[in-house]
This record gives sequence, C-alpha cells and structure tokens, in this order.
Amino acid sequence: MIQEARAFLAARDAPVRMVIFDCDGVLIDSEGLTDRVVAAEIGDLGWAITAEEYHRRFLGTSFHDMVPFIETRMRVRLPADWVDRLVDRLIAVFAQEVEPIPGARDALDGVAALGIPWRIASNSSFKEMDAKFARAGWTDLVRGRLHSGADIRARGGRGKPAPDIFLEAAAAEGIDPAHCLVIEDSATGARAARAAGMACLGYSADSDGAALREAGAIPFRPMHAIPELLDRAIQTSGDATFGHRALERDRLRLTSTSGVNHPLKQRLRP
Repeated sequence: MIQEARAFLAARDAPVRMVIFDCDGVLIDSEGLTDRVVAAEIGDLGWAITAEEYHRRFLGTSFHDMVPFIETRMRVRLPADWVDRLVDRLIAVFAQEVEPIPGARDALDGVAALGIPWRIASNSSFKEMDAKFARAGWTDLVRGRLHSGADIRARGGRGKPAPDIFLEAAAAEGIDPAHCLVIEDSATGARAARAAGMACLGYSADSDGAALREAGAIPFRPMHAIPELLDRAIQTSGDATFGHRALERDRLRLTSTSGVNHPLKQRLRP
C-alpha cells in the first residue's frame, strides 16, 4: 500500500506545496467515540442502529446532512436543536476520552520540517475540534490552521463532499489547488478533494481502502509515513520549487495579482 502512494506522489507533474489534513480518523481517533454516542442518540429516536452500522452509513457525513436522512427513515421531525445537543454531548465525551491517531503528530511535524505548510479541514464544528485538540495537547499547534465545514455552511457554503472547505484552506495559504495534497479517511472527503482539483491520499488503518480508491484517493498507511512520502517525491523530482521557496514564490505571485480576479477567489464564489 505504501509503495503505491510513493509511486503516485513521485509521478505527479504538480509538486506538493501544501498538505490539508482531515481531522477525525486522520489526526484524531474520534470516530469510534462518535459512532457510539450518535448511534445511541439515534436509538433514542426509535431506530435500533448499531455503532458499526452508523459508521458504514454516515462516515464523513456532517450531522446537519444526516438529519434529512434520519427524518425520512424514521418519519419524524427532529427538534430544531437536535444537532446542537448532540454536539454538546460529543464535546463532553471528547474532552475525556479522545486520543490522537498514532503517528499523526509525527506527520504534522515532519511536513512542517520539509517547509510545506499544512492546514486542517473538517466537517466538524470549531467547538468539536477545539475539544479534540485540547485533549491531545495540540491547541497551540493548530491555532490559525483550522477550517470548519459547520462554519462554512453557516456562511452559505457547503460541507464535504463539496469542495468549499478545501478551496478555502488553499486560498488561506495562497496555494493553487493543483499543488495541494489532501489526507482523508472517508469516501466523502476524497470526493471533496477530487471536486477541488486536489490529489488525495486515503488513510486506511485496517482495510484495503477499496471505498477510498473508488472515490479517487490512493490508500496508504501508516500515518507517520507522510513526511517520508513527500521527501521521496521531492528527491525524485529534484524540483527546487518545493517547500519554503515554492511558498514564497506563490505568495509573491498572488500579491501581484488582483485578489478578486484570482482563480482561487473565483472558485470560492457562491
């Protein structure tokens, strides 16, 4: 699996100048907790769904996007504050139980050591991410690097599988989407990356990654291999436009270009 990811990055015409990480299941091991809590909440509505079935049906789906499906399935109208109460319940659990994905901190530190900027783009709310990263002790590390699908929807945009959140993250660093690499673990996220025109590696901790591959991602593991994969791609290409020099060049280019007419800005327009 790692060999395929290595070959994929080495063969790319567009060098990687930015990495965008998903949060849940990529950096933070929160999906099992989420499956347990949300399945129980749905069970209280009368749908006897297991944590495993919830995971299969809704992995990568925002809570707001789940609501119409649940309402149709149950033939009920959920209270207006159902998602807010669910999030509050999850935050309480995250604050006590959540842990980082093995190798995730090494991946972040290694990407930074290569001079490649990184950001985090999640369908979760800022409140949820704050709780997770506080528990991990990463609050300072991720400050100013977070993008929330819930926040984007509140501003009239769309969550994954739409590309909005990834395009926003790229624009924040002034990097063209073609030079971004997304790290995802769900087919929903992989489809969002593809819609944004970005390459995607699909973290597959304990499966063959077939669903990720079908959605356009290249499966890989382990997580701590990300810096090595990027470093090998750099060495193979011999391209001096990676890292700090690429970032500085792109920022100078964007500075000299009208911000409102730049293609990154145009793609972010509603």
